[in-house]
Amino acid sequence: MREARIPTDEIMGSGHLACQGCGATMAMRFALKALGRQTAMVIPACCWSVIDGTFPHSAVDIPIFHTAFETAAVTASGLKAGLEMRGDHETTVVAWAGDGGTFDIGLQSLSGAAERNEDIIYVCYDNEAYMNTGIQRSSSTPVGSWTTTTPVTNYKKRPKKNMVDILAAHEIPYIATGSVAFPEDLIRKFHKAKDIKGTKYIQILAPCPTGWKLSPELTVWAARKAVTSKVYPIMEVTENGNKIAVWKEFEPTSFKEYIKPQGRFRHLKEDEIAKIEKDIEARWQRLLAKEEMLSSIPGL
Repeated sequence: MREARIPTDEIMGSGHLACQGCGATMAMRFALKALGRQTAMVIPACCWSVIDGTFPHSAVDIPIFHTAFETAAVTASGLKAGLEMRGDHETTVVAWAGDGGTFDIGLQSLSGAAERNEDIIYVCYDNEAYMNTGIQRSSSTPVGSWTTTTPVTNYKKRPKKNMVDILAAHEIPYIATGSVAFPEDLIRKFHKAKDIKGTKYIQILAPCPTGWKLSPELTVWAARKAVTSKVYPIMEVTENGNKIAVWKEFEPTSFKEYIKPQGRFRHLKEDEIAKIEKDIEARWQRLLAKEEMLSSIPGL
């Protein structure tokens, strides 16, 4: 029997207020297993500001500071500075935000913190829409998807914003993507980020059964198929944005299989699915070409 590589300590408890099958709760559980109890977290308006529970109750056994939608990164920066002023250089400060608070509303705050290279871990749990306010479109919503603001007669036509490239342009020391279907990989990346000085950005695919019109028992299945269909590459960007390592050791599956149980894509016709599949493959090949190109530069 292989030894378990997932820590057994549970910092997140039961009694949270998430929907059944919520991927964001899995992301939090795995992150805290890696980060440990000497962690302070900033949470802006997002699903997790509800999931955590109502004061004085909390589903996680660490200090949490709830803040405004657009201020996760700057508040985490201030919290870290305040702790260091008090002589605490050990507590890990994490900004924990959804894709709306990261890709859209909080982008200016995140960009400022990244430009200053603030010593925080910024985590975006990515469920690809504004789920807690009624499943509105965000700039993380994938092309082809239904949301309440992109109905099936006018579904999302633009591609998902590439946050990894945006953060890489800031030349921060560590960027990673992950999926709740691969907890050991996620925990390894959080361990790594914790030991790096400067701004770290980790983006986690966290399916939302409610917003994706997906059966709750298929959350992990969908999170896995997103990776193996090349829809959601998992990777690390290091050397201040100059080195990319893409995970490729999987049996490829199709986009059509990935979207089949998801009601948010049910309106798509065969030719539209074929067009999206072609674009996914093109982006995948560009990513691999970029990985190879960067690896060929002397000194990197």
